[in-house]
Amino acid sequence: MSDEKVRVRIAPSPSGNLHIGTARTALFNFLFAKKMGGEYVLRIEDTDLDRSSEEYKQNIFDSLKALGLNWDEGPDVGGNYGPYKQSERFDIYPKYAQMLIDKGYAYECFCSNEDLDKEHEIAKENKVPYKYSRKCLNLTEAEKAELKAKGIKPSIRFKVDYKELIFNDLVKGELKFDTSLIGDFAIMKSNGTPTYNFAVVVDDMLMNITHVIRGEDHISNTPKQILIYEALGAKVPKFGHLGMILAPDRSKLSKRHGATAVSDFIKEGYLTDALLNFVALLGWAPSDGVEIKDVDAIAADFRINELSSSNSIFEYEKLNWMNGQYIKKMDISALTDLALPFLNMYDTNKYTRKQLEHIIEITREPITLLKDLVFDTQYFFETPNYDEVKELLNSELSKDVLEKFRQDIENYNLDDYEDIHNKLADFRTYFKEQKGYKPKETMWAVRAALTGRTKGADMAAIIQLLPKEEIINRLNIVKAL
Repeated sequence: MSDEKVRVRIAPSPSGNLHIGTARTALFNFLFAKKMGGEYVLRIEDTDLDRSSEEYKQNIFDSLKALGLNWDEGPDVGGNYGPYKQSERFDIYPKYAQMLIDKGYAYECFCSNEDLDKEHEIAKENKVPYKYSRKCLNLTEAEKAELKAKGIKPSIRFKVDYKELIFNDLVKGELKFDTSLIGDFAIMKSNGTPTYNFAVVVDDMLMNITHVIRGEDHISNTPKQILIYEALGAKVPKFGHLGMILAPDRSKLSKRHGATAVSDFIKEGYLTDALLNFVALLGWAPSDGVEIKDVDAIAADFRINELSSSNSIFEYEKLNWMNGQYIKKMDISALTDLALPFLNMYDTNKYTRKQLEHIIEITREPITLLKDLVFDTQYFFETPNYDEVKELLNSELSKDVLEKFRQDIENYNLDDYEDIHNKLADFRTYFKEQKGYKPKETMWAVRAALTGRTKGADMAAIIQLLPKEEIINRLNIVKAL
């Protein structure tokens, strides 16, 4: 690696919410910049004005910030190489297009869409890959003036020299292209807007981008971009192309498989630290084999030349497991802050903040998503539905157990967890010795009466948290079943 300061960029198009694949690209750029002491730039590629929207731009900002992938330069924070939205750079591109025309690397093309469609059809009939015919390459100045006088606005095409183009990809290794297969491609449309391949080169050149790390779906663009760099006399950045992210069935990851946008994952109840950790493992492996790491540890261990060139499978089950691990280990106050919006259908004001933290603490163990808390905490906020445990509650054992529990609860110190825990132990022992009831059967009855379920959080903690009048109310409901 040279002494040149590393500058990388993430350049999403605001034509949809930030996709998890784009988030991975952003992460790997962020990690590489962090590892190399470089700079990480956000650029919004909104040249397609019809598909771009402010809503999607904001989603990109919010999603990247939620993941902690904060940029050094960008549309909202500025920098020395702005503007950082392509739609605000339209005055820049014609200058460089004209430069290429003047140097003989580009020319005006007056072909209509109908003309080009006919060429495509001929290529299809002849069963050969389509390549532009170059019919406008040698137009005279007089011919061009005549066409312009008719109101025909030309596009601008790059003239491709035929050669073998070779570059060393940071991820894929050496790649070779036969440029004779490319054909002369448009760099400026007839409406005056730049094409993707031209705008991205001009922007990366002017922003001093040293490394372009992106998905392998861009490999076909790379030879065109390298040719433009060379024609402009600019230094070609180093390219690295990441394998694709596929669904478990090895098809393209889509909404039919589950969430795909970062904001959707967050709405489902995934922790952003867990999501970031999981995404890092899609093409990267920790040197010590320990998969759960924070972003600083991942950056310290990150090696771009060891990224996998193969496609990665997005395993939702593994993500769920990892999210559960993060939920188990997270600071309870911070976790409660994240959990409460998921419980907004309940009246959480009936509990103090300390009690709410306690509720989250005792119910978080089995959950994998924050949205699971809606079900797992329900009995703290609403009277249970007893349909699924009605048969259990109507047994003679349960009626016997609950009658005594109703009497004993008057003697519980409901502010003292240890007192509740010890009294429940004595309660189980009493029924085992006096009636031969199994301790778990005794507690099933109590749990079913107070929660409508046969398993769940620690019973002593539940009893401590539920208001005494609510406990009595539920015992009365059950008795009347």
